[in-house]
Amino acid sequence: MKKEETAERENGSPSETAVEVSADAKIRTETFLASLDRGNSAFLRALEQKAKAAEVPVIRPASQSVLRTVLALKRPKNILEIGCAVGFSALLMAENTPTGTQITTIEKDSRRSAEARRNFAEAGAEQRIHLLLGDADSLLGTLPGSYDFIFMDAAKAQYIRWLPTVLSLLKKGGVLLSDNVLQEGDILESHYAVERRNRTIYKRMREYLTEITHNDHLETTVLPIGDGLALSVKI
Repeated sequence: MKKEETAERENGSPSETAVEVSADAKIRTETFLASLDRGNSAFLRALEQKAKAAEVPVIRPASQSVLRTVLALKRPKNILEIGCAVGFSALLMAENTPTGTQITTIEKDSRRSAEARRNFAEAGAEQRIHLLLGDADSLLGTLPGSYDFIFMDAAKAQYIRWLPTVLSLLKKGGVLLSDNVLQEGDILESHYAVERRNRTIYKRMREYLTEITHNDHLETTVLPIGDGLALSVKI
């Protein structure tokens, strides 16, 4: 065996080494950027830790930073959130918007919605956050008025189904922020490389990303932050 081949087997191929270096650089970059983040209030930090301990998903730290920045830029008066869980992101939005901003949030799980209401009350935000218990399929079409900021963080396979109604509720110039659009990297893979149980979500999320990036009424960019954020502006 040639010396070059022996060294390659021992040390890994150049392509494998490049991937490892790239992954290491990505981790180091994310760690450094996280160290610059000013973070959240003590209440939100405690709530985030509690949610993680209970295995309740919350918006990832890097995505939280983007959300705070977009809110500071947009300064919305009326916010709609689809997917409340225990209320972490609704409270994050309440803390980072003017006191007159009103937030409507939808949650279909009764246990989580009850916990969210307790969290809103404990944070003193129950007058600003209005929680609707039920399925977004049923509730979205009943909402009055319109919104200048909509945050989608619920059942990923339903994003494409909700989009027409969501766009009708979004004001011109309004922002739609969609979380978890990269599906832990699955969205990059071939259909056959995705686990069978995840293929419906995979297919529908790809349809959703294609629609929001090619829709004539939206200007969209997809950010490889957290588990992927799609930032869309209605034009």
